[in-house]
Amino acid sequence: MAAQTTTSDGADAAFRTFAEGAGLMIWRADRQARLIYVNPAWMAFRGRAAQDELGQGWKDGLHPEDRAGHEAALAEAYARRTPHSAEYRLRRHDGAFRWVHGHAYPLHEGETFTGFAGSCFDITERKESEEHAARALSEQEALLAEVYHRVRNNLQVTVSLIGLYGRAAPAPCRPAFEALGQRVRAIALVQQHLHEAPQIASVDLADYLTRLAEGLGQLRRAGRIAVTVEARRTVLLEPRIVNALGMILAEIVAECLDGTGEGTACVTRVEVPAGPATEPVRVRIASGGVAGAPPDGVPRLGPRLIAAYAGQAGIAVSGGGTPESPLDLTLPG
Repeated sequence: MAAQTTTSDGADAAFRTFAEGAGLMIWRADRQARLIYVNPAWMAFRGRAAQDELGQGWKDGLHPEDRAGHEAALAEAYARRTPHSAEYRLRRHDGAFRWVHGHAYPLHEGETFTGFAGSCFDITERKESEEHAARALSEQEALLAEVYHRVRNNLQVTVSLIGLYGRAAPAPCRPAFEALGQRVRAIALVQQHLHEAPQIASVDLADYLTRLAEGLGQLRRAGRIAVTVEARRTVLLEPRIVNALGMILAEIVAECLDGTGEGTACVTRVEVPAGPATEPVRVRIASGGVAGAPPDGVPRLGPRLIAAYAGQAGIAVSGGGTPESPLDLTLPG
């Protein structure tokens, strides 16, 4: 709350009249940062007489861990003679430390600086809610990290098993095993880069797509796969939505590999168009090899898989994923 910026006799009287009846804890300090006044609400909170709080006496109630930081911030405010806000723990009359938020304004008599006046109020419940939310988020991220770590390991085992069976299969069946292994490797990359996101519970879309594009480029011979990402919008998304997008992009790349020869590059472009925060996020994907025919014995499951991945995350889909008809994805709001 704002204190008056002058200390004339009339202003002093008005300040005290207001402070005496206020429910907020109100104080006043001189130019040496010594308290010269505390109101009844302050004394009721602290459970001590005014004379015990004046001067530096009130600092007996500061939490030891907060004292150095509070004094440094207060010294800076005095040096600059600017408004000052702080949050710190103060011992209540029952001995419990309570979080308070304090705000103070400089006082002047004409051009002469005379000290500060300010108020503070109990914010313990708010701080406890923030700490609880932070702990819950940390526990959620730890759980998600463990889940994705196990999923990735299991997918790596699956890739190895597919490779073993593929090498032992009759020659006509081997392309199907290769296509399957290729897709599982791509899915493993989707999970790996989701697991490596700085915050799994809320994933930066542009960062994730960029990292995944680099990983997908290593699926086959260097230079065979090129995935470019142009993101003109920054957005944080739930992992289920990002996971679905990753799976769709991986399937587009896998279909490109199925439909082009070993000597042909698979070029896929991903675009996140700009847009206001009030509008749904859109992602556009186009690949030169999507329309190609897969080898004999390899079914073209791309459209059905993409529709299934999108449906799981509530993503609207249109287009075919070709340069002429890009795959347009509208994410849930």
